[in-house]
Amino acid sequence: MHRSGTGSEADPAGESGVDHEFLALERELAVFLRRARASSGEMAREVHPELEPAAYGLLVRLDEAGGQRATDLAGYFGVGKATMSRQLRALEDLGLVARDPDPADGRASLVRLTDEGRDRFRHVRDARRERYVRKLSGWDRGEVAELARLLHQLNTRAEDR
Repeated sequence: MHRSGTGSEADPAGESGVDHEFLALERELAVFLRRARASSGEMAREVHPELEPAAYGLLVRLDEAGGQRATDLAGYFGVGKATMSRQLRALEDLGLVARDPDPADGRASLVRLTDEGRDRFRHVRDARRERYVRKLSGWDRGEVAELARLLHQLNTRAEDR
């Protein structure tokens, strides 16, 4: 139900034209994102004590998509090339990723998880998945699937900016 009022009983805060559903969405996303950042920091430290929280998402992407060019990773995450280069260099220094020549273009390289990087990441990812299973144990599997579908739709539309 869309509520926007003019300062009457229907809108006690007097916020004329405010879309309450989107305010609620913003509030819940803010809480979710704050918790997700904290969780990513924990997960990153579990992969390697020196791993930056933002780098955990890189491991997720490389595990699911395979070798990627640094420029493609930067585009996917919406960060600059310099930021991506710094994060990848840190992952290389920790032995979690390596670069191989791109067979499609010898001037470029593809970043991939090393065996150690994949093993460490998957161990932590599996533990994280178990936490989700416990936290959502009261949910119907259809609700979990619907949440995943809606989040995917939100993420896909965010890529299209």
